[in-house]
Amino acid sequence: MSVLMSQAKFLSGNLFRHVTVMSLTSSVGLMAIFAVDFVDMIFISMLGKDELAAAVGYAGAILFFTTSFNIGVAIAAGALVARALGEGDKDHARSRASAALGWGVLFCIAFATLVWFGLDFLVSLIGATGATHGLAVDYLSIIVPTLPFLLLGMAGGAILRAHGDARRAMSCTIIAGLVNAVLDPILIFGFDLELTGAALASAASRIALAVFAIWPIFQYYGGLSLPGKSAFMKALPPIAAIAVPAILTQLATPVGQAFVTRSMAEFGEDAVAGMAVVARMSPLAFATIFALSGAVGPIVGQNYGAGAYTRVRTVLRDALLFTALVVAFAALVLFLLREPIAALFQVQGVALTLIYLFCGPLALAFFFNGALFVSNAFFNNLGRPFYSTWMNWGRHTLGTIPLVMICGSIWGAPGVLIGQAAGGVVFGVAAIFLVRSVIRTVETGEGRPEGPSIFQRQARQVILFFNRR
Repeated sequence: MSVLMSQAKFLSGNLFRHVTVMSLTSSVGLMAIFAVDFVDMIFISMLGKDELAAAVGYAGAILFFTTSFNIGVAIAAGALVARALGEGDKDHARSRASAALGWGVLFCIAFATLVWFGLDFLVSLIGATGATHGLAVDYLSIIVPTLPFLLLGMAGGAILRAHGDARRAMSCTIIAGLVNAVLDPILIFGFDLELTGAALASAASRIALAVFAIWPIFQYYGGLSLPGKSAFMKALPPIAAIAVPAILTQLATPVGQAFVTRSMAEFGEDAVAGMAVVARMSPLAFATIFALSGAVGPIVGQNYGAGAYTRVRTVLRDALLFTALVVAFAALVLFLLREPIAALFQVQGVALTLIYLFCGPLALAFFFNGALFVSNAFFNNLGRPFYSTWMNWGRHTLGTIPLVMICGSIWGAPGVLIGQAAGGVVFGVAAIFLVRSVIRTVETGEGRPEGPSIFQRQARQVILFFNRR
């Protein structure tokens, strides 16, 4: 097996080009996944049963919640590997990748088990009732057990991006999307499995993602190592120091989305179905923006590890410029295609209003979501992961709940989306100012922690206890 040893490729070259290449290649892979979700909604809409579309809307909020755990682990793996590569220590990068995947799978199995047994409660919590409730639970009961495979796929992709290998990280998600796209019509229509068929296709896609994300690590980057018990335990504090706040950060989004879903449910299943279409269109239209955090993180991490602070500041400027250009283009395309999109889903009434609203002014507001994504990448890679936690929870609580309630009471179902977008504007602006402050702190030498954090010290006490036993 030939092994191509990775260089820290982001320490030189044009940073705007690095941001563009990493974001676009990452977004192509994401779009493959999001496009399949979008096609899922089209297929399910073709069945002509409103309760199926509503069930997918409710299930989406729970899947957002479960995926947040995996995103947190992937962020930790990518940040630690990128930093080690920036420091020039490839062996350390390999050991950190191995430990992150190992701990991630162990905790993910436990997490998936808890979620699976609590599905009935969770689906009820976000407002699903009657036949829609049962359909959502059945759909989720098939997908949730594949959560560990999704973790391997997402964390494996983050490790590839940390090495600067955006192409292979993109390829594994494209393959997973193709698996889903091929199986969807076969299972939904060919075997007449309807929602169950869509769930089985998604499960198969997650397994494919894991296989094709881990294989290149062995083929091109020296593989993974199997650490001993002591080394494995010692690896937990630095992983957890990033993963725990990153997971908490990601959990804010589904909590906020669950409140939005529950608020929308007050206006009927037609409103929930319309919101489900918007929820599928949003990541497809703005896949490049969703990819920013994972794409920018390795660039920041490598330059931070090398002490190249001027380049770190430039990454922020270039990433925000890139965000503005992408959002402006996507918003224009959505506006021009709003009628065909509405016709594709055969919507009317409040669902039609929600789609037109999203394809209009609300699309432009996505710049501020992008600013928050970029800021989170900086916080996670500059040793301030809890800043991401605070900003995301603020955005999805103070920036969502009161505004959704107020705007919803004034404008009904459209007001729910307006209130959600308004919160994004406030916290997107705040995040930009905060990340600029963090960069200044890091550059003066205060940002590089000399000793362990409080969380790391507590984790090490637990490890010492188990080692004594």
